[in-house]
Amino acid sequence: MLRNKYDNLGRFLEDFKVGDVYKHSDKKTITEKDNNLFCQITMNHHPLHLDAEYAKSTIYKKIVVAGTFITSVAVGLSVPDISGKAIANLDYEKIIHDAPVFLGDTLHAETEILNIRESRSQPDRGIVFVETRAYNQNNEKVLTLKRHILIPKRGKK
Repeated sequence: MLRNKYDNLGRFLEDFKVGDVYKHSDKKTITEKDNNLFCQITMNHHPLHLDAEYAKSTIYKKIVVAGTFITSVAVGLSVPDISGKAIANLDYEKIIHDAPVFLGDTLHAETEILNIRESRSQPDRGIVFVETRAYNQNNEKVLTLKRHILIPKRGKK
């Protein structure tokens, strides 16, 4: 069997257990360049995310990183442990921005397995329901999201 550097990425359906919490080892410091590029790519030109002078006039007093970027980072931090073998992310639900993220914040995340079920139509896979939580460098929760992920069973094609 041909092996590659991605063979150890993620888990198979049988590897997940309800109640397990995976503390993801990767971290991400959010830079101004990251935030600006994300806003440019996604056409989010709200001045709260891009204009320091405008941001000073808000309750935050400084630039707030785009929330959809933080959602993407949280999911990305979970890939090595959770969705590296995923067939598909089926949905995202209940995304909560618990606190703002600012330029220079360093994020880390954890994911809890909420439910697991085998596919009703495809015997080679199942659905894992997870909650991912992202925290800043002060361990303040900044994001909570739930999603369903379609995961293959071991050795099934």
